Amino acid sequence: MKIINTNKAPGAVGPYVQGIQIENGTLYLSGQLGLDYKTMKMPETIEEQTVNSLKNIEQILNEAGYKKENIIKTLVLLDDINDFAKVNVIYSDFFGNHKPARSAFQVGALPLKGKIEIEVIAYK
Repeated sequence: MKIINTNKAPGAVGPYVQGIQIENGTLYLSGQLGLDYKTMKMPETIEEQTVNSLKNIEQILNEAGYKKENIIKTLVLLDDINDFAKVNVIYSDFFGNHKPARSAFQVGALPLKGKIEIEVIAYK
């Protein structure tokens, strides 16, 4: 098992790591909020937070030697399910033709008053 951390994505806001890679090639990423990794500030809009969350995921993947095409499963947590369509546009642009399996839920609240958190599993 190998712990993955990069300074090109926000550090953990709790007692966890950004990702863990296991010997069979599976990489588990902790949920990524829409924080700007340079400022550790949360943008106001769902669109900005979604873009940041996906950028943070991509940076952690890169640190581990993976690409977004290696993502096999995502979990999208929203503080407001009415943002689902807005998120889908950005999510679809990010993944292009690659379509990992996905679950999406509205939750009661997210850390740091985030509007979105995305968790991924990748494999290569």
